[in-house]
Amino acid sequence: MIADVLKRLMIAALAAGFASAVQAEDLDIGKAEFQSSCASCHGADGRGKGPVSGQLKVPPSDLTVLAKTNGGVFPTNAVFEVIHGAKAVAAHGTRDMPIWGERFNPIVGLPHTVDPSYWKLAGPDKAPEVVVRMRILAVVDYLSRIQQK
Repeated sequence: MIADVLKRLMIAALAAGFASAVQAEDLDIGKAEFQSSCASCHGADGRGKGPVSGQLKVPPSDLTVLAKTNGGVFPTNAVFEVIHGAKAVAAHGTRDMPIWGERFNPIVGLPHTVDPSYWKLAGPDKAPEVVVRMRILAVVDYLSRIQQK
């Protein structure tokens, strides 16, 4: 009887493990970050036609052609610097003006809620800089994957 119960528990644990693995594969952190921080201007598909794009003085860029306009090479560092704020983009305005404001700014005491999964990845120090860097890199990775061929 105990062996039967243990066998059933083991099967249930394996099934739960496989379900978690499938669910984790479905989660695209970069896409989620892009949708919540960039899509209102750049569009859900990254082509620059987001719901507020018509209200902007400078039309948002088509983020799916970054590699094409850079000789076929995705400009990873430049994209990171734009999101981080190290490289200014006139259309984004000051660091406080983009819709994401301080969302990608590594300050102590982040002014918004951050998904707890990021804090788990941030290590024992729970450094905001690490969390912000991971979030930016997730968006950069997503953008590199949606480039037109």
